[in-house]
Amino acid sequence: MAALDDELVECRACPRLVEWREQVAREKRAAFVDQTYWGRPVPGFGPVDARVMILGLAPAAHGANRTGRMFTGDQSGDVLFRALYDVGLANQPTAVSADDGMELFGVRMTAPVRCAPPQNKPTVTERDRCAHWLDAEVDLLLPTLRSVVVLGAFGWQSALRAFGELGWIVERPKPKFAHGARTTIHRGDRELEIFGSYHVSQHNTFTGRLTPEMLIDVLSAAARHAGLTTRTRPGR
Repeated sequence: MAALDDELVECRACPRLVEWREQVAREKRAAFVDQTYWGRPVPGFGPVDARVMILGLAPAAHGANRTGRMFTGDQSGDVLFRALYDVGLANQPTAVSADDGMELFGVRMTAPVRCAPPQNKPTVTERDRCAHWLDAEVDLLLPTLRSVVVLGAFGWQSALRAFGELGWIVERPKPKFAHGARTTIHRGDRELEIFGSYHVSQHNTFTGRLTPEMLIDVLSAAARHAGLTTRTRPGR
């Protein structure tokens, strides 16, 4: 996994994304003007023997593109890390930088697109060009992986496609995305359970479309399926 991550951070395959991530890293947001931005592709975060994968969309321009760690340093990540802590899958409730001491238990975070895209909207071509990184990461996790939590419809489709290309059997027609959706995929005598959740975007969390309780429910179900211990009383 370390060798994969080292190769990933040197990737310059998508000219539009390279230009944007580096422009953001130079110009910065006023609140972070004294910080050095990462400005490169963002590797996955979490143990290499994870039993649960969390699959997002792409790094945020002033979040992971700044800190160099998935979901770290923005409001979407604040919601996700708090929920993971409440469930008992993280050692602390907040994540602000790559050296803040955050540790995940049995969970690895990743994304189908590894560079921050303009307007947070990667193109289909960019998604497809980036797909081999996700495929390789999934392949390395397969000895222990049991559950995958996908955030949003983009992540749902990317996950089903990635696993299909790795030889997993996905239901036909492909299961539709919804919050709380579940589907089982198969390869030989192995099974993986895919769980769907609305994305932890500010649009969803600010409007109440996704509440902390809704997210906790999905994370807890995925963790229990994977055999991870969860808190019975979140946050306690």
